[in-house]
Amino acid sequence: MNLVMMVLDTLRYDVVHHRGITHVHTPNLDALRRDSVSFSAAFGEGEPTIPVRRALMTGIRSYPWRYEYDTEGVWPRIQGWHKIPPEQPTIAEILVERGYKTALIGDVYHIFKPTMNFTRGWVNWEFVRGQESDNWQGGKLDSIRAEAERCVKGPFTPQEQAVLIQYLLNKQAFAQVDGLTSGTVFRRGIEWLEANHDDGPFALWLEAFDPHEPWDPPRDYADRYCPDFEGTEFILPPAAAQVGTELEKERTKALYYGEITYMDEWIGRLLDTLATLGRLEDTVVMFTSDHGTELLDHDRFGKSAPALHPYTTQLNWLVRHPSRVAGGQELTTFVQGHDILPTALDMLDVAEPDRDDTAVALAGRSLWPLIRTAGGEAVPGAAVEAAQSGRDHVITGWGPYASVRDRQWNYIVDCERPDEDTRLFDVVTDPGEHRNLAADHPAVVRECRRRLENLLGRDLPTTFPSQYVSGDAPARLYYGSRAPQADQEAGFV
Repeated sequence: MNLVMMVLDTLRYDVVHHRGITHVHTPNLDALRRDSVSFSAAFGEGEPTIPVRRALMTGIRSYPWRYEYDTEGVWPRIQGWHKIPPEQPTIAEILVERGYKTALIGDVYHIFKPTMNFTRGWVNWEFVRGQESDNWQGGKLDSIRAEAERCVKGPFTPQEQAVLIQYLLNKQAFAQVDGLTSGTVFRRGIEWLEANHDDGPFALWLEAFDPHEPWDPPRDYADRYCPDFEGTEFILPPAAAQVGTELEKERTKALYYGEITYMDEWIGRLLDTLATLGRLEDTVVMFTSDHGTELLDHDRFGKSAPALHPYTTQLNWLVRHPSRVAGGQELTTFVQGHDILPTALDMLDVAEPDRDDTAVALAGRSLWPLIRTAGGEAVPGAAVEAAQSGRDHVITGWGPYASVRDRQWNYIVDCERPDEDTRLFDVVTDPGEHRNLAADHPAVVRECRRRLENLLGRDLPTTFPSQYVSGDAPARLYYGSRAPQADQEAGFV
């Protein structure tokens, strides 16, 4: 059995599943969803980009933040943004030992930065350059000035637009190949499949940065959702919420939707290639995302640590088995990103690695028994019970913030300053999470806080390790107990 994994960045769940946002054209994802089991209560566990992918590739929770690593040469240096710890085997390392040919192809430039360890175990890996502020191409400012001015409302001030300038310089190079670098990721993935699919079992992992900002699809894709547009193209969207006209705000959404439709076409080409090669009959196909983004849901574009709402934290996760077991069904079980690796290994009939007690406590669990049960197969009750147990809530961390979500409530708190920012939302009566009911339900707040403190292994308020720059300081691991006083005084926790 083979594996193909597709990971897209900043892709909202409600767009893919046409819930609320129903009009985005994604025929290939729709077809994949009809053949797959989908999880309607999948949420990130440690956000954003790097923590998510660390959990995806290791099956171990990234949150709670517990490592202090030298991150010289890496940015941003936010909590949890660091390499894969050396003691945590990756899915590629596990599969290589079982004779798999493995390949990682991506344009998520953060995972390819020095010391990050995301290339461990991949027989082949390829970094597609040019996304966002990837420091790739140079060039004269005048060569991109006209396009930059179309993306900024008011005077174009180069000193304030470093990300935009770098991106547009990169675009001059990558646009000669494909409209977006993520298209190149899928094209190179297709070429890898054609060259390697019949050389033993394989695992192909595609990391596409789109539809992450900049929202800059070929313009006919955006025109599908907002035609005949004249105005500022806010490809870096946060400013649109503050200074954009109503039409410019709609155009900003259209840019995002256009990137999704563009990526959907490449997904279709990849699936067509698997079908042509006869590999849909012996390949597990998974599709997921790391988080979503705000489309003026709370009057903003983008995402941030305090906004642990469903449009930000809910994930897409589609699982297509060659037998199409449970195809088209939707499972409502709470699941998180670190459940993906054990599920994939279980479907491939590959044993998980041995783990110490700390890692076991933070490891995800396979959902394959639940998928098989949904498909009508007879599964031992103990396996089903093990897959289901402890799934009455999910906890998501982002920077100093955490969310504890169950079927009725979403509790959001600043773990370092809970007295300053504690929020509680009734997700049944207020699915958009606009009304803070924390003061009205103190018992619920206490219970949610207890759940969080149980995971952290300490009481709130608390602090977490921060990434730092030092060539000789050792990595420190804290989980399940308070750090020694000397380390507290040294500022490591």
